[in-house]
Amino acid sequence: MSENLHKVRLVDLVFPDQTNHQGNMFGGAALAFMDKVAFLAAARLARRGFVTAAVERMDFKKPVYEGEIVDLVGEVRSVGRSSMNVRVSLWAENLLTGERRLTTQGDFIMVATDRKTNTTPLPPVPDYALEPANVTRTNELVFPGDTDHRGLLFGGRALNLMEKAAFVAASRHARTSVVMAALKEIDFAASIHVGEMIEVSARVASVGRSSMRVAVQLCAEDLQTGVRRQATIGEFIMVALGEDGKPTPAPSLKKED
Repeated sequence: MSENLHKVRLVDLVFPDQTNHQGNMFGGAALAFMDKVAFLAAARLARRGFVTAAVERMDFKKPVYEGEIVDLVGEVRSVGRSSMNVRVSLWAENLLTGERRLTTQGDFIMVATDRKTNTTPLPPVPDYALEPANVTRTNELVFPGDTDHRGLLFGGRALNLMEKAAFVAASRHARTSVVMAALKEIDFAASIHVGEMIEVSARVASVGRSSMRVAVQLCAEDLQTGVRRQATIGEFIMVALGEDGKPTPAPSLKKED
């Protein structure tokens, strides 16, 4: 493989409609996240379509609670003639304390949809690139419901994903409640099509007294060809809040940030 791939990552927040009456995330909601990550990991490596053939093992180790971050990581563990084994790990993270725990892990058997007509061998298991430091990164798939009548991603959907990434990045930095105070600028440089993968990267670029400037970049990637392009960039101003709901000092950036 000439590509220097990162492991597929999906970062999201657990909302009330994804939990039971006790505030625990539904197993089905976790599986839906994990299956999406498994598909993206397989399709991105082989540049072909895949379907889930089986889940070899699924371990629900600990619960995930409403309001926590779910951070999923998918990596190809083995490759056969027309199938791959993708391991997906789901970590829960407390926004305020930073405490992380492995809650769910499973091995997904993904099979190429064109296996009867395409005899090209699947690529070998890659040596994944190191993750960039102090960056919140999440991958998503563009579905028809995310697009307009031309099959192009709605700008509002792109902004929603970017704001969520900015919120997570600021929360991880401040470890307190944060809110968005302003959208400093946004630049829609290229269209994003249905079926493409999008990758959102967010990092805290600078810190004021209680505000944080979060730089967010959204890239689109054609899963069939591997062609990537920067589609949208923006800056979000997030403000740290104390227990009284008023602005509170945000931690300074470390030198390595």
